[in-house]
Amino acid sequence: MARILVVDDSPVQALTLRRMLEKHGHEVLVAENGRLGIEAARQEKPDLILMDVVMPELNGFQATREINRDPGLSAIPVVIVSTKDEPIDKVYGERQGASGYLIKPPTEADLLRTINTLLTSA
Repeated sequence: MARILVVDDSPVQALTLRRMLEKHGHEVLVAENGRLGIEAARQEKPDLILMDVVMPELNGFQATREINRDPGLSAIPVVIVSTKDEPIDKVYGERQGASGYLIKPPTEADLLRTINTLLTSA
């Protein structure tokens, strides 16, 4: 299956996503903030990134923008997974380069559908 990087400062949220993904055979890497997420993406080259928005040091919108501007990382799909649920948040995430946007907590079905769609089209 896929190598997926979860970037989230909440240990509970990261563990929840990890369990859902590992149950379906995915390898999961975790980073605690946007800056560490970018570093992990550069080192590990995941197939997909799940990105929280509200985090210390570098928020998810900033990290997504930086990933999409990096020629070595720009092909990696980034899915924003956030409690920010206003339509403008989704639009802003897409403008930063996000390939998808899920509201926390995502259902397992929505999460897997989004991941499978993006990995199949890549």
